[in-house]
Amino acid sequence: MFRSLLISIFCILLGNNTHASEDYILIENFKKASHNKIIFMRHALAPGNGDPSNFKIDDCSTQRNLDVNGIYQSEMIGEIFKKFQITFTKIFSSFWCRCKDTASFLKIGKFFTHKGLNSFYQGHVNRDETLAELNKLISKLQIIKGTYLMVTHYVVIQAFTGISLPSGGMVVYDMETKNSYHLKLND
Repeated sequence: MFRSLLISIFCILLGNNTHASEDYILIENFKKASHNKIIFMRHALAPGNGDPSNFKIDDCSTQRNLDVNGIYQSEMIGEIFKKFQITFTKIFSSFWCRCKDTASFLKIGKFFTHKGLNSFYQGHVNRDETLAELNKLISKLQIIKGTYLMVTHYVVIQAFTGISLPSGGMVVYDMETKNSYHLKLND
């Protein structure tokens, strides 16, 4: 009972994004229209902004990481994917630890890191090169094979889709129409 209440509160908070466009799909309707789609997910809650000045991509202790709330948020989103039987052809993540941890705590399958999902927020990687790598990845995906999940950062999602998201928020990108819209976890 308490867990259901927490999930409901979490879903309500996640669904309230004042920067959101009006276009969205509810998670319970997504399965019917999931082919040829990418879900871009912003990493779960990781307190702070940016990364420390001693940032190293291969050292999680030098990065902003998920806190207990972020871990819980990842687990709950994974449970929602399972509840609605949403499966992914392939799951990708940024090299940043908070993205890899989000993908891991979803507990929905193996994931692969890709440099086209890395954050260019503080100039750790080049924006144009990162977006070019993302476009190359998307162009190589087999459209007929289904649904993909990409766990990444605010700046990447906003630059690619034009949509701003809170931590744990998701955008659906249609590979055929090139349209993007929010994936809402609640009505």
